[in-house]
Amino acid sequence: MRNKIYPFYFALGTVGVYFIFFVVPGLMGFYYSLTDWNSYSDTITFIGLDNFKTLFSSGENYVSYIINTLNFTASTVILKTAIGLLFALILNEGIKLKGFHRVMIFMPSIVPMLVVGLIFKSILNPATGLLNEALRWLGLDFMAQKWLVDANWAFKSIIGVDTWKGAGYIMIILLAGLQSISRSYYEAAEIDGANSWHKFKYVTLPLLMPALVVTTVLNLLHGLKVFEAVYVLTNGGPGYATDVLYTAIFKEFSMGRYGVGTALSSLLFLFMTIVGYFVIRLMAREEGRDQ
Repeated sequence: MRNKIYPFYFALGTVGVYFIFFVVPGLMGFYYSLTDWNSYSDTITFIGLDNFKTLFSSGENYVSYIINTLNFTASTVILKTAIGLLFALILNEGIKLKGFHRVMIFMPSIVPMLVVGLIFKSILNPATGLLNEALRWLGLDFMAQKWLVDANWAFKSIIGVDTWKGAGYIMIILLAGLQSISRSYYEAAEIDGANSWHKFKYVTLPLLMPALVVTTVLNLLHGLKVFEAVYVLTNGGPGYATDVLYTAIFKEFSMGRYGVGTALSSLLFLFMTIVGYFVIRLMAREEGRDQ
């Protein structure tokens, strides 16, 4: 009886901790998103879905924040996965100094985004930045742009910086997945006359699917909650061109509009839950189909 009761107590304690520290704050946050909670009044009044109506009203910019967030997420997921996979495939082969190359590519991912943002803010300066100076020195003046102050380039620049920082981390995960694949699969494929593309398509990709599921989910969660890159590089500018959900939440709380900020947080949580669930289900199904 004692052996049966102890596991029950541990499970009960785990559920209790989860409920107190995760479920209760989530429910409280959702409740406050249905109120007019702000710093200008001592009373909190229940207003229903008015905050959510405000988010999608035509006179506000919140819809563009949602679009920017989804655009950033989709772009960085594709770019980081493609670049990380390319590096992993190259560095999984017997090239010289591959350990050194792995470290150099992975290094940016451990540098804080605040530091990366300040460095690239200097590099991308339209007047004195290293990038434009290098382009002018090479005689490519037409390629010099106002990277962080032009609405057409600012968001693309943020995506590029975030991809540069995170591709090495994705590479390490995919590289670990590649090294777990037995060479016997490739030997069998060679006996059957498979070329490099066929080995990648029918051997590498299916067996790498678990690692791809992990990297895709990590990229999705990172993209949906992006904040530091936008805040440091452009602070949402020029205008509202690069604002995303988290910078909008930050600004709403800074202005004392806590109810609207909490509604944005609830919306972001809903996005992350739905997208993460369907991506995991889809990729898990593809993994099972490949097996």
